[in-house]
Parts: sequence; C-alpha cells; structure tokens
Amino acid sequence: MGDARMAMPSQHDADRTDRSNIDCASGQEPSFAAQLRKTLNTIPAYTWYALPSGTLTFVNEGYADYLGLAENDPLRLGVEISVPWDTHIELVHPDDHEETLKVGAACNRTGTAGQAAFRIRNSEGKYRWFLSRLEPLRASDGTLLYWIGINLDIEELKHAEEQRRTAEEKIREQEMELRHILDLTPQLIAVFGPRREHLYINRIALDYLGVTLSEWRDRQPGTEVHPDDVDMQRLHWDRAMSSGSAFECEVRLQKSDGSFRWFLARYNPVRDDAGKVLRWYVASTDIQDRKRDEEKLQQENAETQRQAAEERARAERLELRVRSLVEELDAKSGYRRVLGQSKEWKAVLKQAAQVAATDTTVLLTGESGTGKEVVARFIHRASARKDAPLVAINCAALPEQLLESELFGYERGAFTSALQSKPGQIELAAGGILFLDEVSEMVPSAQAKLLRVLQEREFRRVGGTRVLKADIRVMAATNRNLKQAMERGDFRQDLYYRLSVFGINLPPLRSRTDDLLPLAEAFLDEFANSFGRPPSGLTRRAKDALLTYHWPGNVRELRNVLERAAILSEGALIDIEHLALDISPEISNPNVASTDLNVVERETICRVMRECKGNKSLAAKRLGLSRTQLYVRLNKYGIAATST
Repeated sequence: MGDARMAMPSQHDADRTDRSNIDCASGQEPSFAAQLRKTLNTIPAYTWYALPSGTLTFVNEGYADYLGLAENDPLRLGVEISVPWDTHIELVHPDDHEETLKVGAACNRTGTAGQAAFRIRNSEGKYRWFLSRLEPLRASDGTLLYWIGINLDIEELKHAEEQRRTAEEKIREQEMELRHILDLTPQLIAVFGPRREHLYINRIALDYLGVTLSEWRDRQPGTEVHPDDVDMQRLHWDRAMSSGSAFECEVRLQKSDGSFRWFLARYNPVRDDAGKVLRWYVASTDIQDRKRDEEKLQQENAETQRQAAEERARAERLELRVRSLVEELDAKSGYRRVLGQSKEWKAVLKQAAQVAATDTTVLLTGESGTGKEVVARFIHRASARKDAPLVAINCAALPEQLLESELFGYERGAFTSALQSKPGQIELAAGGILFLDEVSEMVPSAQAKLLRVLQEREFRRVGGTRVLKADIRVMAATNRNLKQAMERGDFRQDLYYRLSVFGINLPPLRSRTDDLLPLAEAFLDEFANSFGRPPSGLTRRAKDALLTYHWPGNVRELRNVLERAAILSEGALIDIEHLALDISPEISNPNVASTDLNVVERETICRVMRECKGNKSLAAKRLGLSRTQLYVRLNKYGIAATST
C-alpha cells in the first residue's frame, strides 16, 4: 500500500472528525471512522486499522472470521479501548513475537510504513503465515490519524520456500559427497556448467595445474590448453553445446611447472528430466607415454618414408612426362588433332590461344563428347608449362572414397589398404597442368580441399600432416550446368567462381555442320592407319545421314560410329547401312528435340540401353562413356538396367 488514503474516506472527512468511540446510547458515530470501517470491509483481504499509538482497534469482517472473534467483540465494532499497543500480540505465533514487536515499535517511533511476515492463529488454533503491511493515515496538516494495515496470506509461498531450502540442502550434501569421491579419482576431473562455466575441479587436477579452486573458477576457458590445441578443442566444445552429445579428444594441458602433457579428455553431459543439459563432466586420462612412443616411432620412419615417396614421385613424373611427349607426337600425326573451320570452333580456339599464355584457371563447358579434353591439351601445348605434364583425372570415373586419395595422394596407414605412401595427381602434375574432367561429379569433401589448393596453393596428403606446395595450373571441364548444381547445393559456390575465371563453352557437333565431314575424313584416315589399309570413303547417302543426324554424343559418338562403319565396310565405301544411327524424326530434327541437355542425355541413354538390351558394356561403348560414367548417369536419371 503506497498511500493509505487511496480508496479511503476523504481527507476533508478526516480533518473535521475526531476519533471518539461509538456512542452506543445515541447510535451515532463520527462519519470518518464509519466510512473507514465500511471501506476496509469491502477489500477482499484481511485489513485493519490501529490508533496512532499502535493499539489495534478494528479488523474487517474477513479477518474477524479468521480470528474467530465474537459478533460483539470490540475489534469487529471498532471500539477504542485504552490498552497498550501490543495487547493483541498473543494472536501472533510466540516464535514471531520478537520480530513483530520490533517492526511495530519502529513504525511507532518513526511514523513511517513498515511490514513483517509472521504467523497468526485462526479460530481453530492453527497458524498461517501472513505478510502484514501497515501505512500511516494522516490529516492534511500531517497529524497521524490511524495506522491502516493489510495481511496477505503467504502460507503456500512459505511452504514452497521451505521445500526449496530442503532440496538445496540435499543437493549440497550430495555435491559434497560427489566431490569427496572425485578427489579420490586418479584422473583430472572437472565439472562445467551448460555454457562451459567453471564449477568444480578435483584435488588431483588442482595439484596438476597448481591453482586453487577459486583461481581456477576465475580462469578463462581453455587457459591451460596448449595453443596448438585451442581451436580444435573449441570446435569440439561448440559442436557439443549445440548437439548436447558426448565427445572425446586428445589435448595437451599445461602443468604447474609450465610443461605440457597429453591427455585423453572425455566429455559427458548430465541432463534433467526434460533433456536439458545441466552439467558437463570431463575426465582426462594421462596418455603422455603413449604419445611419446607414437612420436618416436613416427620420427624413426618419417625420413625413410619421405625419401622413398619422393623417389616414387620423381619416377611417376618422369613416366607422365614421357607419356605427354608421346601424346603430343600422336596429336601431330593426326590423333586427336585440333580440327575444324567453323566460326564456332574458331572462336573456341581463339579463346584457348588467348588464355594459354597465362596461368589463369580455365573452365571448359559443353555437352559430353564435344572435345573438352582436346582443347585442354591444346592449351597445355601452347602454354609456358608445355614441358611439364598434363595430368587428367576423371572425377566421375572414380568411386567417392578413392577420389580424394587419387587427387591428393595418401600416407601409409591413412586407410586399411594404404600399405605405403603414394603421391596424388596434384604432386604428379607439379610444374604442369591438372585437368579435372567432369568436375561436377566431385564429392563435397574433395571440393573443399580443392578450393584450398586454388586459394593457398598448398595441400596435405590423406592421412598426412606435412603441408605440400601445389605448383600447378588447374583446368576443369563439365557437361553439367554448375549454376543449377549450386542452387541444389551439390556444388560449392566459392569453388565455382575459382574455377570459372576464364570460361570456354564448346559448341555441340550439331552446331558445327561445316566441321562434320572434315572430322569424319580425319577419323577414317586414322582408322586406315590403324587397320593397315586404305581409308574408306563415304557415299552421298552416308554423308547426308551424317549431316542430318542430331549427334547427341557429339564428336565422340561420330568417331565411334565411323570406327564401326570402317570395320563393316572392309575398305569399301561406307554406305548408310554401315552407320549405326537412329534417324527417327525426334532424334534427327533438333527443332523438335528438347533443349534441356539433361532431357536429351536421358532420352539418348534410354534409347541406347533399349537397343543394347541392357548390356551396359555395349551401351557405354556406343555412348562413348566408361562403364563407371554410365553407372553415374543411370543412377542420376533413375534409369533401370533395361530401360523400357
């Protein structure tokens, strides 16, 4: 009650009345006292008022009923009697007399409001807890007229507080017992709050760290952790606090003398009934001796293994260099020649020549079989790295678990079958070019590592710790729409922008009709040299068929079709019956075919699988793909082994 005059008779009434007792004979009473009692009786709480001396004079009806007062009791009627101010203290529990009288005396002495909590006996002789608040009611000149009081039942609150205190005491007892047990445990034991707050650490840990419990509690998290292990431990902590899952890690902890020892720390959460993490218990076991033995063994073998790995790498680089020279000689003699006079193909070669003189990353895009690897080798031969190898790796041809080890190499023991260290394609391409074909099929983990190679020009072998430099130029190729792959979350956006610094899009063969017959003649010349007989020619019908066919497999399909025809013709002219072409309108007419490359590819694979009656080896050869590449596309498009 901030102001006892609120909801009370007006101050004007108080100023013009005195505090005379009721005149029972005349039946009249001062209007202010009557209004005051009436007002207090309307309040749904136990209210009362007392004289300025503190003598209790009136209790409202609810309070009187609680006390069990008679109907004619003076306290019900507000009759003023000359008794000491503490006369009614017997209504209060004996144990609360002292505090109650102390508060009452202070209010009487200072004339200010006050409150106290005490137990009051009811009509049945039982006690309940109340919070009693009294406020002075004064006239306009400041004269104290009455003390106005209200008693609020706080019995349930007191019981709840008592239960809470009992529970807290029990928890404290259990914590003390647990601490005694932890102090006897031969490990470093620490207890953290749900947000990594320092709560408790056992005696063995305090002795190891050389601090007191209060000093440890004031420390910042991770203070005792080796600087090289801080980020790793923080990462584990962040993950655990997000997931609430137990974890373990190996970490070095600083001893009181400044030295570090290795520990295996196991972190386990303690939850409440609702699953909320209340505590983290951490048990750290000393593994210094084990780590020392491991490091000693590694040091004994590391140099020998490194020398052997470097020797093998040099041998493989030499082998790749010889292979690269052979391929260049083959290209000069006609194999995979860079052939074409159409404006579309000339535009491609112009861009390739422009970028070849730089060390810029190149991304070659276009449908399967358009000659992306041919352009890559053209750029290599025209670049400053032409004397170093061009190492090509097909990301779709390798299983997911082998791609990283093939690309980055691996150390002995990195996985079960890693009996010795092996350099990866990045090392083998040192000084030259790494060509990543079908880069869209690269798994996310390998994408992240490749991004680091492009950004930092360094990498680690699988299972290795030594940082190796990557002196390579990277070119990549794909027949997929990488922007759509990024939208689906299959390809990293940052890697895409690193790879596509200089993009070259290769046109499909159906857009290079001027180049189709010259390419056919070049392939027939190559087959003639291989078969040891004069080259086969093409009839007019065969040429027309080649020119009207849609070529979903592009140059690769053209080469395969002509190789088969050259065999069947036995040196004679190749006619239309020698060409394994599906000249159906929906395939041969590009105007009615789908413009979605994925749809075209799926329809082509389905058609070839039907023609080959589910024979994957034959279908892969017809499509100009490896069996692994065919399996990737079958899974991607959900095509059954025998497409219907």
